[in-house]
Amino acid sequence: MAITSAVCSSFKQELLQGKHNFDTSGASPAGDTFKIALFTSSASLGAATTDYSTSNEITNTSGTAYTAGGKALTNTGVGLTSTTAFTDFSDVSWTSASFTANGCMIYNTTTGTGTSTTDAVCVVAFGGDKTVSSGTFTIQFPTNDATSAILRLTA
Repeated sequence: MAITSAVCSSFKQELLQGKHNFDTSGASPAGDTFKIALFTSSASLGAATTDYSTSNEITNTSGTAYTAGGKALTNTGVGLTSTTAFTDFSDVSWTSASFTANGCMIYNTTTGTGTSTTDAVCVVAFGGDKTVSSGTFTIQFPTNDATSAILRLTA
């Protein structure tokens, strides 16, 4: 089993079906809620992943820092250059954490109609196990621009 970094194929199709809303401008309808969940090296995640699942999701070995389903993300906005549309999220942290993670999945919890879902957006492999022991585990997202954002659509 392995975690492979990829924008999920189902997400690409769902974009064309109008199921994902990243808009944070205050327009109606409001943007969807996106979450990030952490997974062990036993997880099998990649381009073919379609939905969030608790299978091989990490557990906090002490304390209550990590809960199933992960954490809600704050979208930092949608941008556009002449050839690239992009969006990103604010960094997210778990404090007083003790766990090992090998990768993560971003997923949409309110796809399109405002109903509860678990539609996968993308998977990120960490390149190996990352361990925190009674500390802070932080996912640092790249700059929200056309060359670095976590999600980019290019010509």
